[in-house]
Formats: sequence, C-alpha cells, structure tokens
Amino acid sequence: MNPATAGSGTAAAAPHARPATIMVAVACGFVMAMLDVTIVNVALKAMQNSLAMSLTTLVWVVDAYTLSFAALLLFGGALANRYGSKTIYLTGLGVFVAASALCAAAATPATLIASRLLQGVGAALFMPSSLSLLTQAFPPGPLRTRMIGIWGALVSAAMALGPCVGGVLVDAIGWRSIFWVNLPVGIAGLWLTQRHVARSPRHAGPLNGTGHLLAALALAALSLTLIQGPSLGWTSPAIVGCALATIAATAAFALRERFARHRILSPELLGNQRFVAGSLLGLAINFGILAEIFLISLYLQQQRGSSPLAAGFQLFPLMAMFGIGNLASARVSARLGARGTLLAGLALATLGTAALIGIDALPYWALAIAIGIANFGAGQAIPAMNLVVMHAARPEDANLAAASLNASRQVGSLVGVAIASVILHTFTDPGRATAAGFAIIAAAYAGGLVVVARSIEPG
Repeated sequence: MNPATAGSGTAAAAPHARPATIMVAVACGFVMAMLDVTIVNVALKAMQNSLAMSLTTLVWVVDAYTLSFAALLLFGGALANRYGSKTIYLTGLGVFVAASALCAAAATPATLIASRLLQGVGAALFMPSSLSLLTQAFPPGPLRTRMIGIWGALVSAAMALGPCVGGVLVDAIGWRSIFWVNLPVGIAGLWLTQRHVARSPRHAGPLNGTGHLLAALALAALSLTLIQGPSLGWTSPAIVGCALATIAATAAFALRERFARHRILSPELLGNQRFVAGSLLGLAINFGILAEIFLISLYLQQQRGSSPLAAGFQLFPLMAMFGIGNLASARVSARLGARGTLLAGLALATLGTAALIGIDALPYWALAIAIGIANFGAGQAIPAMNLVVMHAARPEDANLAAASLNASRQVGSLVGVAIASVILHTFTDPGRATAAGFAIIAAAYAGGLVVVARSIEPG
C-alpha cells in the first residue's frame, strides 16, 4: 500500500476497473462463505457416517466455523481500518482457501472441527472488508444500491446452488470434495481483487485486543453451553460453569465498552437507532435462515429418506428464492423505501415459516411453497437491511459498521443452529422437533418485524 494514501479517507483508483469486475471480485469471498454453509449442510449425514460422529459433534462441525467467524468479525473490521480493506480481504481469502484444503484432508472429527475454526478466522477477515470495499468503490446513489443488490443476489445464488453442487459432489466423489470446491473460487477472488480493486484507505486507531478477547470468550462459552448442554445435562457443573462464564464475559465486555478510552464501536454508531435496529435485524434473519437450512437438510435426509443428491435438488428451488428476493428488493425499495421493504419481507418470512409448524402433514410441494415464501421474504429484507446499516455509518466507520452487522448475523447463525440442535435433542419424535424448530424461527422473524416497526422510520 502506498503510504501517501493512508488515512486519506479515499481509495486510490484501480486502472480500468469496471463496476461489474469490482463487484465480482469483492463478492468472491462472501460467495465462498455462503456456498460453504449450504454445501456443508447437505453433506452432514455423509460426514456423520464417514467419521462416526454424534449429533453434538455434527453441530460442532457447523458451529465451529460460525463461532470463530462471529467472534473475530469486529476484530477483522478493526484490522481493515488500520491496514486497509483490500489488504485484509486478500489475507482472509488466503486463510480461508488454506483452511478449506485442511478440511478436505481431515481424518478425524477433531481435525475437521479445528480446520472449520480456521475457516471462520479467514471469513472474519474478508467478510467486513467485502462490503466496505464495495461501498468505497461506488458513491451513494442508484449505482451503489444496484451493486449492493447484485452483490447480495450473487451471495444468495451461491446459497441456492450450494445444495445442488453439494449433492452432486457428495454423491459422485464424497463429502471431502465440498471443501475442494472452495479453492478455485478463492483463487479467482485473490487474482481479481489484486488486479482490479483499488487500494483502500487506512485509519489509524487502536485494535482493542482486550475487548475482542472478551467478546470471543463470551461467544465460546455460549456455544459450549448450548451445544454441550443436551449431552452433558443442563445442571452439570461444566454447563453451569460455561453459562456463568458467558454472563461474566458479556458483562465485562459491556463494562469495558462503557468506560474504556478506546471503544470497539464508536459512540456515534451505538447512538444511531437505525444502525442498532439493522444489527438486531441481522441477528434475527440469520437465526431464521441458518436454523431453517440445518433443520430442513436433516429432515429431508433422515425423515423423508432423501439421498444427498435428491436433497440437494429438493433444496435448490427453496434456496433460489433468496436470490429472487434480493433482486426484487431494489425495485420494492424504490416504491416502499427501506422500512416498507423490511416490513413486507419479514411478514412473508414469518407467515411462510409459521405454515411449516405442520410439516409432517405437508407433501413436498406444499413444504416447498411455504419455505419458498419465507426465503423470498428474508431475501427481500437483506439488501434493505444492508442499506440501512451502511447509510447510517459515517465513511470512517464503514469497516466497523460492516463488521458489526456481519457479527450480529453470525451470532444469529451460531445461536440458530445451536437452538435447532437443542430442540432435536429435546423431542423424541423428530417430526415434532422439526415443527417446534420452525415455530421458534417464525417467532424470530416476528421479532424482526417489531424491531422495524418500532425503530426504523420511513425515509
């Protein structure tokens, strides 16, 4: 990076950089991360059989990635502020690609879980930089809105294609191939970003290592509590200790943010109602999406007897609705504004998910319609949520605002999958367990509706 550009607040221009090329370059990381989520869910049963894993261990394969991802996202945003978004984005992509190769080579559940943790570290570095690089590349206005919508649609397309790609790969080659597929995507992202994305500004500031460590400890303790609770017992000393550690670390983090000279999040962000509301929405939406994907992937394979290949193709139209919702979001926002778009999207997500409470009585076509409606609504809400958060942030807070939004979303993902696991452990009847899971997901989307109605004003 040229020292002359550090702290300047503007990015140096990349020669011959076309908007579409920039958008694809910075979407590669996000696409890879989302592709990984849906591919892994389709491969869960194959992994479980291959490595003789219990349900608790299987949940760790999913949530180990989300744990390190969520715990380090804000730190990734701070690093991007200090060293530049482009530098940290490239670093994160490199780590993620290397970790994917380690996942593919894992011979034991412990090795696979450790490699998934490393994948989360890489994603935590590139995720906030991805959105901030896109925001820096285009000034506020219709072009930025369109690019963010297309960026979100690419991500949703990756989620939609994930089950099909995963089903084909698992059926033809085996579950390890789902991690090898990340390598060409990651390498393409590294090359395109290095060649076509502009250098980004650096903003000097403290990294606040103590605060990030406390946040990571709180999330780790929460994960241990929720995931190990059903198997160890909720009143066991280990689980009670983890629960107390969660409370203590959370309280220590809050106190540090209240009184520290240098805070992780600026008072301007925390005092902005739209920013806080957008972050809460991110938590609720990702809670619903990831819990749904986890539940429905296992349900189709374990309760309806679908093979990974069949489940992949059954899930494809359901996941595709996220992308269709993303593409519709810009047009709906032009008519209804961000608030109206969020209200409409979350209402559809709530109603569609609530219909799945009777999942055992539904034929596949009815199940597909209900999930499709819910996913369309969630997909429509996501770009509007991104715009609310990024427009609420000052330019110098763009990296941390993006990191905070994504941290909230990943915490929602982490808790959503963990709660889904708790429900599966609690009910002896798998059908009733899945129905209870969708009832909780509908409640999460309804909570998002309340946040929008109370905290986001029109305009």
